Amino acid sequence: MTNLLVLREQMKKIYSRYEAYITPILKFLLAFISLSMINHAIGYMSSLNNIAVVLILALMCSFLPMNLTVVISAVVTLAHLYAFSLECAVVALAIFLLLFILYFRFSPKDTIVVLLTPLCFGLKIPYVVPLAMGLIGTPVSAVSVACGVIVYYVVTYMGASAAALNAFDADGVIQKFRYVIDGIIGNREMLVTLVAFAATIMVVYFIRRLSVDYAWTIAMITGTLFNILCMLLGDLLYSTNVSVIGLILGSIVSVFLVKVLQFFVFNVDYSRTEMVQFEDDEYYYYVKAVPKNTVAAPEKRVKTIRVPDKAVNHPRKDVRR
Repeated sequence: MTNLLVLREQMKKIYSRYEAYITPILKFLLAFISLSMINHAIGYMSSLNNIAVVLILALMCSFLPMNLTVVISAVVTLAHLYAFSLECAVVALAIFLLLFILYFRFSPKDTIVVLLTPLCFGLKIPYVVPLAMGLIGTPVSAVSVACGVIVYYVVTYMGASAAALNAFDADGVIQKFRYVIDGIIGNREMLVTLVAFAATIMVVYFIRRLSVDYAWTIAMITGTLFNILCMLLGDLLYSTNVSVIGLILGSIVSVFLVKVLQFFVFNVDYSRTEMVQFEDDEYYYYVKAVPKNTVAAPEKRVKTIRVPDKAVNHPRKDVRR
């Protein structure tokens, strides 16, 4: 455990020292992966599928605020949909505008969640998002998580419905609009996921704020079980065809990842908990103090040993003849 704490402190020290370089690299990787996933899901515009274009856009995002990365991703998505179908682009534009209004109104600081949620869906571990935001976020973080969920399902639906939309006649504009809107609104899997994730965030948030030992661990385990229950109940009621094995395995991996997050964010030693009581002129205070697990990173010291230069006298051997 001590070695892990030392490693954590060294990583924090390295990040604080090279933050000006590490942060743009991480933003570049996040933007590159997000744009690549969009091109893979709905790559209808061939010019945007060029790897050089993706690299240039990701490089721009590395020096821009995270909110602009979300805007660029949305613009790329709309460009792909416009190349495929004007109706899809118009519906997606309306949805994105509504999401941006909700996002910038309630949770503008959770930008990374909007980008990471579709990425976690692609990696089959979306359940890590509500657990993590319940631990380090607030109930309002459910808005940013919901935005990420909706974006993922909208993009996935647009890509999956390409064959059906091509079957419509050129004059069937109204039918196309109706088909796209009905497909998105009637996506029961998306609705069940939205409700389950929002409820899980609330449960995890309120449990981890309780003044009980191991509140974070209890919160993540309870939230995981609650999320599984919600997903299975939604599958039972609305036939969402959820994969039970994928749900369980994804939840186990999510708990492990959130446990790693806890190690870096909230690592305390409950064995040294103290109850402190003090007062002022108006109140009595009862405080529960839980110390953090910290350890100083060892510093390398180089000791220079100087050897004084001394003349070395070698004995002479007399050679007698």
